[in-house]
Amino acid sequence: MPFPDEWRPVEVVDHRAGWAAEFDRLAAALRAALGARAIAVEHVGSTAVPGLPAKDCIDVQVRVRGVAEAVDVPLMTAIGFRCRPEPWNRTEVSGGVRCAKLVFAPPVGARTCNVHVRETDGPNARFALLFRDYLRADADARRAWGAFKQRLSATVPDWLEYGQIKAPATEVLMGAAEHWAAATGWQPPA
Repeated sequence: MPFPDEWRPVEVVDHRAGWAAEFDRLAAALRAALGARAIAVEHVGSTAVPGLPAKDCIDVQVRVRGVAEAVDVPLMTAIGFRCRPEPWNRTEVSGGVRCAKLVFAPPVGARTCNVHVRETDGPNARFALLFRDYLRADADARRAWGAFKQRLSATVPDWLEYGQIKAPATEVLMGAAEHWAAATGWQPPA
């Protein structure tokens, strides 16, 4: 859920070429703050897929050896990021496995983003990369997913409701992504 300063209706917009450069700036700040703790800092989510409509919110995945709230929260709060408190921002189920994670909101007044801290070899980290890479590779899936999200945001502007409706559709999309991964031999980057 958004913090009060982030609150606005859900709006899905056409892809913006500038999202990649905005990710690069965020990634540089995160790498500087996290140092060797960050095994990888990756642009994930819909803004990472050229041509895909998305909410104007950059999703960043930081892969670490092990999620450790006592370590990760102080590092992130030192640069102004705020740990999202909801239970679904602390754990998620991916591939039938319960995975630890932490999600951070940007500093007040900063560029809208979500920073997802996940274990490097966790199925949830793989899920985020597969989502991105499949939609980058499959133009038909990308068009259909974008159209679905635009229609959904036009009729369901509430963040919680939008997410609850999108979640089962995401599972269907990811079933197709898994077939694509098997057919192409896709593997997540090391």
